[in-house]
Amino acid sequence: MQTYMDTDDDSESNYSWISWFCEERGNDFFCEISREYIIDNFNIYGLDSLVANYTEALSMVLGPAPSNPEDYDCGSLGEIYRSAVDLYGLTHARFITTPKGLAIMKEKFEDECFESCPRLLCEEQQTLPIGLSNELNKYQLMVYCPKCEDIYHCKEGPVLTLTTDIDGAFFGTAFPHMLLQAYPSLVPSQGSVSYIPRIYGFKIFGQRGSKYQSDSDDYMIEKSVIMIDTQFEYDAME
Repeated sequence: MQTYMDTDDDSESNYSWISWFCEERGNDFFCEISREYIIDNFNIYGLDSLVANYTEALSMVLGPAPSNPEDYDCGSLGEIYRSAVDLYGLTHARFITTPKGLAIMKEKFEDECFESCPRLLCEEQQTLPIGLSNELNKYQLMVYCPKCEDIYHCKEGPVLTLTTDIDGAFFGTAFPHMLLQAYPSLVPSQGSVSYIPRIYGFKIFGQRGSKYQSDSDDYMIEKSVIMIDTQFEYDAME
């Protein structure tokens, strides 16, 4: 069984576990975290209480790439690998909100490394990865569209087949918004266009199947309440 220990002299010259992990199929959204960031205890403070097999997982993350990744499929090494993924993912969520991390993710966004918005009227606007919770095992990874400002499930395709299994906590809830604030030029110049349902060119107003129905219904409900209150006052006077 291969062991994973942190060696200061040779680990950076070898093919690292971090590089191997980020290049794995389905991990396209991740960026490589610098070794210096991970070995700084301040940056990973508190993660030891969230990740099982923390010491072994940290050694794996800082170690070389596996010579036989199939060893991760079962046994104790498989458990350590899953802990290493959790550790790297939670550290990743912190790293991508730093100035250096934001700059790296900006380049990935501009290189169209993320998915396009599945909404037709967004015209394939590039999305950003987002989590709905900062806690592990709550929600899977989603994508946020800066044009329609909505979130969607990740697509399943030949390249990103495994992306749907990534924990949303590995990117966190704030990353897209911090990136767009740090780089306002990434915000789409034109806002989202809304689809308006029509029949023979006429808007469907106040009918079923139209968003305008709610406006009409609210008006009718409000009008009915006013009429009922007025009737009660009239009866009381009599």
